[in-house]
Amino acid sequence: MKLNEIKSAPGATKKRSRVGRGHGSGSGKTSGRGHKGQNARSGGGVRPQFEGGQMPLYRRVPKRGFNNKRFAKQYHEINIESLNKFEDGTVVDEKIIHDSGILKIPKVNDGIKILGRGELTRKLTVRANAFTASAKEKIENAGGTIEEI
Repeated sequence: MKLNEIKSAPGATKKRSRVGRGHGSGSGKTSGRGHKGQNARSGGGVRPQFEGGQMPLYRRVPKRGFNNKRFAKQYHEINIESLNKFEDGTVVDEKIIHDSGILKIPKVNDGIKILGRGELTRKLTVRANAFTASAKEKIENAGGTIEEI
C-alpha cells in the first residue's frame, strides 16, 4: 500500500454545496438566506450571546468587585496568657505548642500569631510567624526574647 493509493471510507467525504448557481440547484437567487433581514445581508447576523435586544445575561447579573481577602495570611492565634504553662528559659516554637496541647489543630496554615491578651510571668524565647505590638512588649517586659520566623 502506498500513500497515493489510500482512499477515504465511503460516505466520509461530501461534495461542497455551491450557492448562487441558479434556481435549479436549490440554492439559487437568495442562496439559502431567505428574503431580506439582518441575516440576508453581507456581513449580517448577530454576535454570539445576542438575546434579541433583551437585556443580556452579563448585564443582568450583579457585579462584585475584586477582593484581596483570599490572598490574606491565615494565622492560628494564641494568646500570651497560655504560654505561662512553660518553664523559664524554654524556647517556645510551633512544635512545642502542638505537643503541649495549646494548639489542637494538626495543620498550621500560614503559621502562628501571638496575641497580647493576658499577662506573661515566664522568661521565654518565643518563635512565631507574627506578633502583635502588645505581645512583643509583654514578652520583652517579662525578660524574654522574640524571634519572627
